[in-house]
Amino acid sequence: MKPIQKVLVIKLGGVGEMVLAFPAFERIREAHPKAKITLLTTEPFASLAKSSPFFNAVEADGAPKDPGHWTALILRIRRAHYDRIYDLQNDAASNLIFQALRPLPPAWSGTALGCSLPHKNRHRAQMHPLERLADQLKDAGIWPDAPTGQWSAVPPDISWILARSAQPRSVSSAGAHRPVVLLAPGAERPEQRWPPEQYGGFAKRMQDAGYDIVIIGGLGEAALAHAIQRQAPRARDLTGRSDFVQIAALGARSALAVGNDLGLLTLIAAAGAPTIVVFPSDVDAAAIAPRGHVTVVHAATLKELPVDSVVAAARILARAPA
Repeated sequence: MKPIQKVLVIKLGGVGEMVLAFPAFERIREAHPKAKITLLTTEPFASLAKSSPFFNAVEADGAPKDPGHWTALILRIRRAHYDRIYDLQNDAASNLIFQALRPLPPAWSGTALGCSLPHKNRHRAQMHPLERLADQLKDAGIWPDAPTGQWSAVPPDISWILARSAQPRSVSSAGAHRPVVLLAPGAERPEQRWPPEQYGGFAKRMQDAGYDIVIIGGLGEAALAHAIQRQAPRARDLTGRSDFVQIAALGARSALAVGNDLGLLTLIAAAGAPTIVVFPSDVDAAAIAPRGHVTVVHAATLKELPVDSVVAAARILARAPA
């Protein structure tokens, strides 16, 4: 059998899915220790991937916007002559790449119709990403003892991010050494978000208990941060000002993280922070929740979730002030 010398891994994001793919990245590297492994991803995740020890190269143009860029991407993959491709994205875009490589595509692990190393589990869509990707690599023949049962996979280990990243500047106020509570209030839909008024009340309670508050997220969450600051003026707004590597390093040093932004909370939980995820009761937390030192707090509608309930969970979970 021809040795596998060149490997392509496809994973485009978002951040939570990317973080939960790191155990699969590690297994691919262990299976092909001498191969040149390239990750095809998108620009927001390039620095995160480059910080890892799993790839020799990272290409960040995995989501072309027009036919010309699609053609250039396909031609580049063809010219690379990969021995094997692990499609960990498994969506319409990555399926298009596979079909464009016909009639002689490389050995391909994924769900694309006609691929040589198919993920056969018909119930894969109901699996948590950690177990689903492990199951895919089991079918590909490189993870025979893969943790595929519900809750069987251990949380991602991203200690390499912390070892390779600079320590972030202190986020404590006035030079004090108060422990930090991170708030990640963003969500795709308003009904999936604990209202900013409740976040503000929670932030004020935690400040009074001896913690500093730092609000994280994209630029689109700046208005939420400002609403929280109206009740907790000392809270620091880092929305849109930190990349994923910096957020991971901050999470490793924080006493607690609370929020609705599953992507950032998955990253922070993997970095080691105790984490509270706020979910509506109709969400299947087992299928999507971060793994690690994580507590899920439910309410039928998040507008009905009282601040006292989250404060009570925080008192149990948070690393205490000195």
